[in-house]
Amino acid sequence: MRIVVTGAAGFIGSRLVRALNERGVTEILAVDNLENPAKVANLAALEIEDYMDKREFLARLTAGHFDGAPIEALLHQGACSDTLHPDGRYVMENNYQYSKALFDWAQEEEVPMIYASSAAVYGAGREFREARECERPLNVYGYSKFLFDQHVRRRLGALGAQVVGLRYFNVYGPGEAHKGRMASVAWHAWRQLRTEGRVKLFAGSHGFPDGEQQRDFVHVADVVRVNLYFLERREISGVFNCGTGRAQSFNALAAAVINSVRGGKRTPAELAREGLIEYIPFPPELAARYQAYTQADLARLREAGYAGQFMPVEEGVAAYVRELERA
Repeated sequence: MRIVVTGAAGFIGSRLVRALNERGVTEILAVDNLENPAKVANLAALEIEDYMDKREFLARLTAGHFDGAPIEALLHQGACSDTLHPDGRYVMENNYQYSKALFDWAQEEEVPMIYASSAAVYGAGREFREARECERPLNVYGYSKFLFDQHVRRRLGALGAQVVGLRYFNVYGPGEAHKGRMASVAWHAWRQLRTEGRVKLFAGSHGFPDGEQQRDFVHVADVVRVNLYFLERREISGVFNCGTGRAQSFNALAAAVINSVRGGKRTPAELAREGLIEYIPFPPELAARYQAYTQADLARLREAGYAGQFMPVEEGVAAYVRELERA
């Protein structure tokens, strides 16, 4: 059993398992919570050595059952990613306490650990550097990720093994349908277009015109490539942004979805006039908890030697829609 992947049936976790399979790696312990059985579709076509529920895995880990086991790496993707989850205690236990237990074990056993952090740590700021002064999470999900990053940072000077935290920005791509409300804007836009004949975006807010709120939208294939880059470079540790470094508007994303489905190169303004984009009022209750702009600062990632390019929305969304249309 060489690699443990938590959240293995989830969106990014399953794509990591797929990428490992493509490299000939099948000795994988897949750890997840299948209370949402729809996630099993993500694992069905993949090769793993064993599956274990996340609670059983933690219990066995803390009881010492994995001490000395031949584990090559721990890819920790499991988390509660619901930014509006009503139970803050659950989010902290699942995202912070669970991650701490895995990290402490990995350090003791000298097992490299790559884990999922989040751009939610930055909150409503306009500077997205991996620095404490830029980090002001707006919700308990963002806080749980921020607090674990801080736990890791305090240990960076005395590590027993590699640890890399990747702050994912707005990830989209195949394998996310089970997420429902928490699926990407790209998935929701495609689904709305197919079921309602139009894409709904928020009207102007936070100083942005209708649909012009901007996010750093990153395709899951690019996220997987960054994970594998660090997996192959055990000498590098730290917390790094994982986005494209390019903020693009919701209008641009919606246009990419519509043009990919219907053909053509119409602008958001043209699509809005045709009724294919509809602007709905921004929910006032979200105003204080909403990131209207994100853009990853990639300086530290580039300093770590990662030279890969990231797909812009027009390219990545087109590839994603092609897969959705084939399904």
